[in-house]
Amino acid sequence: MSGLPLTPDERDALAAEYVLGTLEAREAAAVAAALPNDPALAEAVAAWEARLAPLAALAPPEAPPPGLWQRIEAALDPAPPPAPTRKSWLATLFDPWRAGALGATALAAGLAAFILLRPEPEPRLMTVLLTERDQPAWLVEADGGGIRLASLNPRPAPEGRVLELWALPQGATAPTSLGLIPAEGRIAVSPSTIRPSPGMLIEITLEPPGGSPIGRPTGPILFIGRLAPAVGS
Repeated sequence: MSGLPLTPDERDALAAEYVLGTLEAREAAAVAAALPNDPALAEAVAAWEARLAPLAALAPPEAPPPGLWQRIEAALDPAPPPAPTRKSWLATLFDPWRAGALGATALAAGLAAFILLRPEPEPRLMTVLLTERDQPAWLVEADGGGIRLASLNPRPAPEGRVLELWALPQGATAPTSLGLIPAEGRIAVSPSTIRPSPGMLIEITLEPPGGSPIGRPTGPILFIGRLAPAVGS
């Protein structure tokens, strides 16, 4: 949002990224501020909201985890300890209630430690794969559950050719094949294939039937994008 006039293609791409939540916070705020005074941009945003609504099924609903301190407090017994009474050392040693309290305290402490050490959910990553003309063509979503791809405008591959999905982590020297894209334009990749990470390039190439025979792209790169943390994740 530099203040320069946007071409229709640039406006459409900006609206798509705004709806998908892949813009940086400052850019998203600038788009939101411009919407009331820019009917063309508002129309493009509304069109993308309607177009992407069916893709909500890509991400199954998941309740956010509760706050850390709330989890710890819930694991501990809030009841105050009973007032101490004078007992012989022998009665204290064999007091079953005292033994039970010690066991409960140890259990609560162990549970609190488990909650503290349990890893937080991995952030959700997203990107939009663009055509050579910077037109949004594919939506990619990734997290600890793997990588999911959906076409924004399904089109079959040319006759005698297939579309193959690739991932190139930052620092890697060669991409990893994530498989062939079926005709319906949707694919889900297990996290065991490759671990999604911010900055990872996602590419789609045109390959011969059965995919690349050499383990790396042989055809042209038709679509490309880079994974980035989704806004609000």
